[in-house]
Amino acid sequence: MGELGVGGLSVSEVARRLGIRGPSLYKHFPSLHALYDALFARGLADSQRSVHVALDQHPPGVDRLRAGSERLIRWAVANPALAQLLFWRPVPGFEPSPETFAASEQDMQLLRQQLRLAVSAGELRSEASDDDAVRLLTVLMSGVLSQHLANQPTRSYESGDFTRLTRPALDLFFTFYAPTGGPHAAPEH
Repeated sequence: MGELGVGGLSVSEVARRLGIRGPSLYKHFPSLHALYDALFARGLADSQRSVHVALDQHPPGVDRLRAGSERLIRWAVANPALAQLLFWRPVPGFEPSPETFAASEQDMQLLRQQLRLAVSAGELRSEASDDDAVRLLTVLMSGVLSQHLANQPTRSYESGDFTRLTRPALDLFFTFYAPTGGPHAAPEH
């Protein structure tokens, strides 16, 4: 997938590179979509491990959210083919199985939990944990990632013109939902 793109994956090429015949691979993966499902699961588990390392280094709140978001972008830049499979729909007709996708849904629950903890800590307004806030944060991060992978796929996180905007993009989100001074803050009397 790294050479030809996510859609370039084929059972026959995987079998050839493993030194086995295509039908032998079908004993483990009954279809190409089953192979994609396994790759989706592997990529998701790997990205989750990476993000949890960052989360575990920070107390609940904005710093933890920032660290987890930055780590996810770093992981995606280092694993562009798996990131495409996880975050976009590059393979016509492929959707992860419900069992595999359940872990992705857990990621969204973790994000909501982290936002609620930042609200409880007084670092963000209560609206920061609603569905629109979750969507906005994922839009900001996917925008940074999409621009990087589309325009500078061979550059590192550190040298990317778009990835260096990860922190400012997060700052926009945190400022918008700041307890005071944000665009929806209560007027001062």
